Amino acid sequence: MNHLPHLIVDLALVLLAGSATILLFKRIKQPLVLGYIIAGFLVGPHFKLFPTVIDIESIDVVAELGVIFLLFGLGLEFSFKKLMRVGGSASITAFVEIAFITITGFLLGRWLKWSVIDSLFLGGMLASSSTTIIIKAFDELGVKTKQFARVVFGVLIVEDIVVILLMVLLSTIAVTQQIEGGEMVFIVLKLLFFLSLWFIMGIFLIPTLLKNAKKWLDDENLLILSIGLCLGMVVLAVEAGFSAELGAFIMGSILAETTSAEKVEHLTKPVKDLFGAVFFVSVGMMIDPQAIIDHKWAVVAVTLLTLFGKIISTSIGALISGQPLKQSLQVGFSMAQIGEFAFIVAALGASLKVTSDFLFPVAVGASAITTFTTPYLIKYTEPIYMQIEKLLPSRWVEYLNRFSSGTQKIQSATGWQSLLAAYSRIVIINGIILLALGLLLDRILIPYFNTIQVNEIVKAIAVPAISLAAGAPFIWAIVARKPNHPYYKNLWLSKKEFRTGPLLIIELTRVAMGVALITGWALYFFKPIIALVVVLPITLIIFRVFAMHLQKFYKRIEGRFITNISERESVEYHSTSASLNRKNYEVQSFLSPYNAHIVQLEVPANAAFIGKELWQLAWREKYGINIVYIRRGDKIYHIPGRNQLLLPFDEVGVLTTDEQIQVFKTVFENPIEEDAEPTSLDDIGVFQLAITEHHWLNGKSIRSSGIREKALGLVAGIERNGERILNPDSTTIFQTDDLVWLVGNVKKMKELKI
Repeated sequence: MNHLPHLIVDLALVLLAGSATILLFKRIKQPLVLGYIIAGFLVGPHFKLFPTVIDIESIDVVAELGVIFLLFGLGLEFSFKKLMRVGGSASITAFVEIAFITITGFLLGRWLKWSVIDSLFLGGMLASSSTTIIIKAFDELGVKTKQFARVVFGVLIVEDIVVILLMVLLSTIAVTQQIEGGEMVFIVLKLLFFLSLWFIMGIFLIPTLLKNAKKWLDDENLLILSIGLCLGMVVLAVEAGFSAELGAFIMGSILAETTSAEKVEHLTKPVKDLFGAVFFVSVGMMIDPQAIIDHKWAVVAVTLLTLFGKIISTSIGALISGQPLKQSLQVGFSMAQIGEFAFIVAALGASLKVTSDFLFPVAVGASAITTFTTPYLIKYTEPIYMQIEKLLPSRWVEYLNRFSSGTQKIQSATGWQSLLAAYSRIVIINGIILLALGLLLDRILIPYFNTIQVNEIVKAIAVPAISLAAGAPFIWAIVARKPNHPYYKNLWLSKKEFRTGPLLIIELTRVAMGVALITGWALYFFKPIIALVVVLPITLIIFRVFAMHLQKFYKRIEGRFITNISERESVEYHSTSASLNRKNYEVQSFLSPYNAHIVQLEVPANAAFIGKELWQLAWREKYGINIVYIRRGDKIYHIPGRNQLLLPFDEVGVLTTDEQIQVFKTVFENPIEEDAEPTSLDDIGVFQLAITEHHWLNGKSIRSSGIREKALGLVAGIERNGERILNPDSTTIFQTDDLVWLVGNVKKMKELKI
């Protein structure tokens, strides 16, 4: 018999156990992540009733791939533009919550007499909430369309990116065992530099590669290329001193900006699900029940901190960002759980062998408890708010609501703020590129010229010339690139006092920065007297002479970058959905002080109001809502008229408040009431009806007779004066001696004695 590697046997065991538990957890409607973890416990070394995984080290390698593909998938869903659209409210809320819970998590660990590293990892584990659990709870409770849910989803996006950065910092601290302030600042700056550089270069190169190779990229090749790019960036990130997870996330976020993003996400989803399942099962294999019992008070403490710490900090963050008191509490109560990232952070510590064995069981125990409490916290937020409102002095509630309204009014940036941001982007982006070119010069170009046999004079001229030629377009951009901003044109062309004041100071500062960069370059390669007296003036003259060429070359580079980063958005911009989303966002931004927003609902196939005109429904009068648009396929009816009909599967934009939508949804989603006896095919038949002179239908139209409603039938044909009318119009009048053929519920028609 051939020998079968232990890894294949173990994978069979892991996947079968995982599939069995998720079937059970789907049936009992619980998060699948917990099911995977329990499956891991059942096949792990601490549970002896079932077969146990033998080659744990190989499973750990596969689990590491699981983390990589999970982060890659998260990056594909992320997109840097998505982060930019999150808005100030979600960002402020997230940063307040993360700062509070991370610091208090660290302090709790120290209070429990844990080591500094264990305490740091505990803070990192608590920094994120569970997207999966929150979405599940929102769906079950029917609150996904409420306004606070939008803030929650924005906070989750910010949490994801911040926790990834925390993972990088934690892994660096764990390896170096250094947490001095200066070292931390250097790590953060290094991280931000590489993040920016990878993103800039990735956007410049990868979309172009995918576009040029599109005709050869079928599904198979695109899948292989995507995974290859992911693993390639993982290697690059590790070589640069960062974690593999960061590299996977960065490549996912770069691909998210391409037009192939959805296709890549679809193709790689099975890979992510497979390896992700192995990772979460491997997490469960690390659970030691005895360790949970031994550290039960730690589990209780971490659970209480998660519940109360996240509720309080997130609610305060939402209040600071300008959300009303009720909405702030709803956001806070929604975020009170430990997310899937906690297991990834804990697994990181375990793989680096810097955290204690008890950290995992504590995380799992607290996660399990908070998973089950989340739906109840969201459900009972409103009664809790009512009690808090009663307890708080009325002037406090008034002040908080005024503060919310005032904050929302001042959140729009002024022209000067946005103009300064445009200037900053020019300087920062080109500065990062120049710094990267400097690193390439120092690490590659100069060592290369030192290894080859070349004349010293040639080398003394070639190296500075190559470096200057490479950096010249970006130095020009720092000095002379004008912001593509309407406020800039307004100030420079129309307002002389600004042109001779602040704007002129900014322009002179940019020129000074450019001269300083060229001076630094000259001093690096030449002796000071030669650099300042000879090289610097000549270089400045060269820049002046070739300014137009530098401008054209830079615009070509910038044009490709802008084209690549905007291509997906450009394709989406002209789509019906994108246009609709933009308009919705504009309206909602204006209406936020009114606590109103637009909710999109789909007309059920069996809704009672199908075929009725809007004026007949009188929804505005009954429920206080407005129909803003009706989307039917690719057509959108903005501000529909009173005679507009609603048809099955129409998407309806409703302008409403949270309170109104809760009442209206019960009406909107209510189907036609079924008969006591369900209609079967046997009940459907053809019925013949003769119209006599005294018949009650005589002289009535088909529509006014109500045959469809009363008898669940329709008029298929009328025989009149020897002629047959098939499918007569609803305005047709019944006449004496008509022979009418009806199709419908025979019992109903007989009961009405038609």
